[in-house]
Amino acid sequence: MNWVTRSFYAVWGVLAWLSFAVAALLALLAALLVPGKARRQKLAALACRAVFVMPRVKVNVNGMDNLPSGDCIVVANHASYVDGPLLKGYLPGRFNFVIKGELRDIPIAHFLLRRSGAKFVERTEQSGSARDARRIVKAAQGGESLAFFPEGTFRKQAGVGRFRPGAFVAAVRSALPVVPVAISGTRKMLPSGRLLPWPVPLTIRILPAIAPGDPDFADNRRLAEAARQRILEVLDEPDLVPQAGSANSTSTN
Repeated sequence: MNWVTRSFYAVWGVLAWLSFAVAALLALLAALLVPGKARRQKLAALACRAVFVMPRVKVNVNGMDNLPSGDCIVVANHASYVDGPLLKGYLPGRFNFVIKGELRDIPIAHFLLRRSGAKFVERTEQSGSARDARRIVKAAQGGESLAFFPEGTFRKQAGVGRFRPGAFVAAVRSALPVVPVAISGTRKMLPSGRLLPWPVPLTIRILPAIAPGDPDFADNRRLAEAARQRILEVLDEPDLVPQAGSANSTSTN
């Protein structure tokens, strides 16, 4: 990459962060001042979309008609910090995102996300994790549409890792369809360890829902793997979970 391209990317990256700062400020004001959860959700979604509109990021959304008209659970691969604002901005505003509990320790982020309808799941403390999991199941049973990144975190290495069970336990217990969503481009835009984002086109592929009557709904583990495999089918990234009987599998002897 020559110096002209590097300079352009650096300037664009700074402008992109400024766009994020403006959108975050607007979202914070909405969270503070706007009454009504539905209104705050809508404004938060508009602020997240502005993060991509202001720096003129090209975002392609395919398969929106695959989203059920009723409540459902969306599960997506996770490759970058960009993923959360991207889905919040381009999915319908009714979705509440399930987010790692560590963000409770960042007061402004916790306040903004909570007021925008986000749910938090503790990943390190066992009793807190069980309590949060029960709340998520209760929310799904109460008819909330939820969105998860079931890998739990992202990594620098390309690929799709193992899916944690929380989203799928909630889906099975509440009999809500699971909608796999494949996100492309965010890892290249802002990978783990890089400070400035790059101007990269992004794609959201909303795949056909796995409905409660589907054989893959038999149990949460089978459902999780079915959703993961459907995402892998449309992503140009490797499977990071060793398959039974493969050369990379770990021996149990």
